[in-house]
Amino acid sequence: MIQRVEIEYCTRCRWLPRAAWLAQELLTTFEAELTELALRPGTGGVFVVRVNDEVVWDRREQGFPEPTAVKRAVRDRVAPGKSLGHSDG
Repeated sequence: MIQRVEIEYCTRCRWLPRAAWLAQELLTTFEAELTELALRPGTGGVFVVRVNDEVVWDRREQGFPEPTAVKRAVRDRVAPGKSLGHSDG
């Protein structure tokens, strides 16, 4: 099964470094579970994380995410039984 994560970020806000860092965190944590991770340039202050086209984090509604919160949201969709160690606390 394809497990795809997409991080859409605002290019005008210069949020590529933040998006790339979060992508690295997710790829490291879910190296065996994810089949694809995409960075999608956007505008208008967007910073949205999707798993298989389902929005799991939207900066406009929830603020900027802590990596552990996004890891939990991704884990719950791609590997529900996976322990995140200290991130589960």
